[in-house]
Amino acid sequence: FLLSLKLENKTKGRLQKQICQVVLDHFEKQYTTELGDTWTSVRDVLTHPLCWQYAVLLNKFSQSAELENTLRVKGYHPAFQGPLPYLPASLKCYIRRTPGRFPAQKHQAGKLKEYYLLNAASLLPVLALEVKDGEGVLDLCAAPGGKSVAVLQCAYPGNFHCNEYDDLRSRWLKQTIESFIPDPLINLITVSKMDGRQIGNLKPELYDKVLVDAPCSNDRSWLFSSDIQQATLRLIQRKELSSLQFQLLR
Repeated sequence: FLLSLKLENKTKGRLQKQICQVVLDHFEKQYTTELGDTWTSVRDVLTHPLCWQYAVLLNKFSQSAELENTLRVKGYHPAFQGPLPYLPASLKCYIRRTPGRFPAQKHQAGKLKEYYLLNAASLLPVLALEVKDGEGVLDLCAAPGGKSVAVLQCAYPGNFHCNEYDDLRSRWLKQTIESFIPDPLINLITVSKMDGRQIGNLKPELYDKVLVDAPCSNDRSWLFSSDIQQATLRLIQRKELSSLQFQLLR
């Protein structure tokens, strides 16, 4: 336990030293104005990576009773409790109150992963979508694939189109789907690299539900950038994101 604690403290210290002050100063100015007192708690999450992927989404296609028992022993509990308008029994996500990260599973060809690490808030748009069996669903900006996996924990769309324009992220998306979705269901999923702004014109009225997790500023990653020049350039570029987000939504 003491060795584990020392390693965790070392990791925290190493990550803390990597914070890019230029980016943090920019955030302090922007978000103090926009968020007011709330910025303090948001800042704590941004500067502590152990808080980023604190939830464990179970994969119903690779179920393990032992895993659920392990999570409970480690202090995890269901993320969503009480009556909700839409909460399929097949969607199982666990969280715990103390910061920490469950160990990640490596991609192995031909072997399904048992769980996906994410921020539990990522599941809220999936729940809001209320996907039902047989519906046509488009995940417009799907990489790295967590929300796509979550949708398939909830229901079996008749037509499921996962799109990602960026080449590298598209490969990441395909790998995620291969890691979580079995045959023959995986054969019903279409993965494309189209410009999301054009899909509405190319495939009008084809889908019942569309999930748009538009490209964002990715503040938490850029906060730990080691390249000050690149981080400064990114702060300029992020101002243009709202235009792209609007175009994708439209």
